[in-house]
This record gives sequence, structure tokens and C-alpha cells, in this order.
Amino acid sequence: MSLTSSVRLAIQGVQQNTVDLGSSSARRTVELAISLAAGTGAGQADLVFADTRTLAASGTEDLDLAGALADAFGVAQVFARVKAIAVKAATGNTNNVQVTRPASNGLVLFMAAGDGIALRPGQMFATAVGAADATGIAVTAATGDLLTITNSAGSTTVSYDIVIIGCSA
Repeated sequence: MSLTSSVRLAIQGVQQNTVDLGSSSARRTVELAISLAAGTGAGQADLVFADTRTLAASGTEDLDLAGALADAFGVAQVFARVKAIAVKAATGNTNNVQVTRPASNGLVLFMAAGDGIALRPGQMFATAVGAADATGIAVTAATGDLLTITNSAGSTTVSYDIVIIGCSA
């Protein structure tokens, strides 16, 4: 099986103002992108996990990147390295979706155990390594392979989308 992938972020803003004898506008656009060919080296990836998931009120789950996630064909994805991760909290959520590095066996996505980000309804978080980076975010089975997702409150369920792109070796 072969995988080619790209990660793109485009931010655009247009400022408009009324000035003497008319109007004026200034457009600012920033586009960031990396493309990953099939493989396991620099600028390459061979695994992808993508899912929409739901957590019960006050629910927590640990996503095990060393084998507990399956691709679209039901094949276990055993990540050795992560090249990109994106998480988006559903717009209709009432509570936040918390993405954290657990104290035990946590993926070193964030600097310290317990660090993370709270995604408000509709908010997204994404990170990707540069195309020249062969290492990415290391996944070490049983010591550095978990990403914890938590529903911030006990009142309602939350849903989120997640995509992880990486390498098997």
C-alpha cells in the first residue's frame, strides 16, 4: 500500500477602510505547506489514521499510536514516528476537547507530561514537521506512544476529528 500526503495551512485576512474619495483594502495571505511522498525517510510518510470520535461526558481515551489504531482498511497502524497531527473539536460541542501528553507513556508532542491544549467548540490544533525532517515525533512502544483526549466536563458528549500521518519505521 502506498501513501502520498500533504499538509496545508492557509490564513487570509482582508482589511478594508474608508478613506478620502473612496475605500482601500489590504490583503494578507500566508500559505504553509509540506508534501510527503511514500516512504519512511525525510519528506516521507507511509501511515495515516483518520477518524471522527465521540467521548462520553467526562470521558477520556488514550490513543495508542504503537498499534491500537486502524486505517481505513482495518489495518493496525504501528507508528514509529509522527509527521503531522491535526485535531478539530466539533462545532456543536458544549464542552472542550482536551489533547494532552499523559504522565505515563505519553507521546512527546507537548514538552512535559500533563501539557496540552484545550480545544473549544470548533477550534482546531495542528502540527507538522518540515519536509527535511526525517525524525518527526518519535513513538516508542510502552514508553512514549499515548495521546490522551478528554471531554472537559460532565454535562454532554463531545466529538472531534483527528488525523495522524507518520512512518512505520
